[in-house]
Parts: sequence; C-alpha cells; structure tokens
Amino acid sequence: MKIKIKSWTGVATWRWIANDDNCGICRMPFENCCSDCKLPGDDCPLVWGQCSHCFHIHCIMKWLQSQQLQQQCPMCRQEWKFKE
Repeated sequence: MKIKIKSWTGVATWRWIANDDNCGICRMPFENCCSDCKLPGDDCPLVWGQCSHCFHIHCIMKWLQSQQLQQQCPMCRQEWKFKE
C-alpha cells in the first residue's frame, strides 16, 4: 500500500530566549505581547538591561518615563542601562 501526499502545510513556532518566562512589569508571557500591542513578535520586542533583566520594550519605556529622579531597573533597582 502506497500513500500519496497531496498537500502539505508547514507550521512553525517561535520563542524569545530570555532569562524569564514573563515580563517583570506587565507579567505577560514573552511569547505574548504587552498590553499596548495587539500581536507579538517584531512589533513588541524584548530588551535587556546590563543587569540581565528582560522586559517588553514598551513596558520598560513606560517605566523609565515614570521615574522622576533615577531610572532604575524595576527588578533589582540598579541604574537602568540598555545592554548593547
């Protein structure tokens, strides 16, 4: 008995490689997007600080704008600097 495949549809998944599963600010999984975005992926990227903590770009930008005196990591309170 032979089986002939008439069509095939490939499916792929992606996953951010981060030090945690959820954003420390919005608590949404990194596979999802932050509350400001509608779709995960390139429009809602992750960013790392020099302290190695990772957040959605929109979450950390809102957090930094809300800081009056010092811009600190919301997790460890070190001065926030984007990892290059």
